[in-house]
Amino acid sequence: MNDPLITLDGGPAGLTTKNWQECLEQIAQTWILDAGVERLLLVPPDHTRLYSFAGTLTAELWRMLHDRVAIDILPALGTHLPMTERQLRMMFGEEIPLDRFHAHNWRTDLKPLGVFPAEFLDELSGGRMRSPVEVAVNRRIISGGYDLVLSLGQVVPHEVIGFANHSKNICIGCGGGQMLHQSHFLGAVCGIEQVLGVIDTPVRRLMDEGFYRFVRPRADVRFLLTVVEDKPGGPALRALTAGDGSECFRWAARLSGELNLKHVDRPLNRCVVYLDPREFSSTWLGNKAIYRTRKAMADNGELIVLAPAVHAFGEDPQIDRLIRQYGYCGTPATLAALEADEDLAGNLSAAAHLIHGSTEGRFRVTYATGAGLTAEEIRSVGYEHRSYDEVAQAFSIDQLNDGWHEGPDGEPFYFIRNPALGLWSS
Repeated sequence: MNDPLITLDGGPAGLTTKNWQECLEQIAQTWILDAGVERLLLVPPDHTRLYSFAGTLTAELWRMLHDRVAIDILPALGTHLPMTERQLRMMFGEEIPLDRFHAHNWRTDLKPLGVFPAEFLDELSGGRMRSPVEVAVNRRIISGGYDLVLSLGQVVPHEVIGFANHSKNICIGCGGGQMLHQSHFLGAVCGIEQVLGVIDTPVRRLMDEGFYRFVRPRADVRFLLTVVEDKPGGPALRALTAGDGSECFRWAARLSGELNLKHVDRPLNRCVVYLDPREFSSTWLGNKAIYRTRKAMADNGELIVLAPAVHAFGEDPQIDRLIRQYGYCGTPATLAALEADEDLAGNLSAAAHLIHGSTEGRFRVTYATGAGLTAEEIRSVGYEHRSYDEVAQAFSIDQLNDGWHEGPDGEPFYFIRNPALGLWSS
């Protein structure tokens, strides 16, 4: 098969409904109906990628094919909590029966496939870490009896891997503990600011090698990828690409690099970021506000995170406990804790998150929460705190577009309505 099957860029106007429906029809005909596929597994992201358009594409593929093909859906949860019925309906609509959805459990639902030796991590990390890594993915992908697995999702700058999606959706989104922990820590020790918005990173090489060496020989997995442009009127589907190799991802990443990497005219002394309550319920998710703005923040600046629905630190109870225990205390303190605490050392993704969520003392983070997390809880992990209602009212956020504004004290601030849609730098 030639990769990619489709590359379609809608230009500044974006893709019309007719454009993307024709793309899906081509995929359905070429990859599924003509190939005699009887059982299909769709692997979209969960609601924390609400604006990826993957929910819409999944629902449309179901509409086109469910009367001719048996379809199951496995949201790529990673360590996130299973989606509720409300979240499934918000993301995928009302038509797909709920029993077609299956929740991935990253601790138990696994098929081990192989192990990378410690030398491979040593090479990828430049000597910063040296340990073997087991590659394991959800057993449905390998032994679920599907003729085709179609992974859907958005290519966008990402703090761990450089650009999200493609092999990450399978090896992390539907993966197991070792790959989750080791890959996150690999990204952390290589330096988040050297990874953000870079196509070829150590974590990307780990994911691709794991996918093509261990997963692809055992399952027919292909990709349908989106590029989303954040516009004043809201997110717009700019492009689609589909393929079974890596070039479809690289094409999308190059375009995302043009559209989603945003340069501000000066460092941000004060930045206000809003976390949509439909997407962000924990600092594990909400710290995208920190990751995606850190290259734009001024030294000694303040990042104000408006977090009305954040009610936990980690999505996983064990990781939540570790975040509460150690806080976002910077790289040296986190590495010291790793040496002393076997529990933290056994959950390297938590250690990586603590590093990623720290500013290393360069700028301040103020979380403005509602009833979910108290001021005491927020301060206990190293952030400052303000009331959500107070800050939202003071900055009149309902009336703001992304960009520069004058604050209630007459000083300028930069507003970002959804940090998941881009990467900002000065």
